[in-house]
Amino acid sequence: MKRETLFLKIAVFLMGVPILALCVLGIPSIVKETAERYPGYWLYPLLIILYGSAIPFFAALIQAFKLLSYIDKNNAFSELSVRALKIIKYCAFIISILFTASLPFLYFIADEDDAPGLIVIGLVIIFASIVVAVFAAVLQKLLNNAIDIKSENDLTV
Repeated sequence: MKRETLFLKIAVFLMGVPILALCVLGIPSIVKETAERYPGYWLYPLLIILYGSAIPFFAALIQAFKLLSYIDKNNAFSELSVRALKIIKYCAFIISILFTASLPFLYFIADEDDAPGLIVIGLVIIFASIVVAVFAAVLQKLLNNAIDIKSENDLTV
């Protein structure tokens, strides 16, 4: 089991690296170019939303890493795992809400640049985070049921 979880831990780490690079290097350069091109205060809410969505993203990655650690320790069927899935679910919902709030600002940019693909990218991020949230909710419910069955069986024996 450790080999599979090691691969998944590496995958979780590799998911965080590009987002961290985007937060440190990409977004400031995009903001600088956009501020020069389109002066106004509408850029600040979009910047807050982008950086604000990075916080729940990294929180969800940390919880996924913890969940994989629980699996390594044969602690997958525990309340800690349910709690990690619950946090992942909430983080995904927060990301979808934040990107839904960013759609009017993305529409303004897309309208000015005549680039409708920008709105599609925002919708894809919203849809993907909702899918992750629903999947985490289903896993959380299944894990709760498995824990209940396990505790009943432990009391029976």
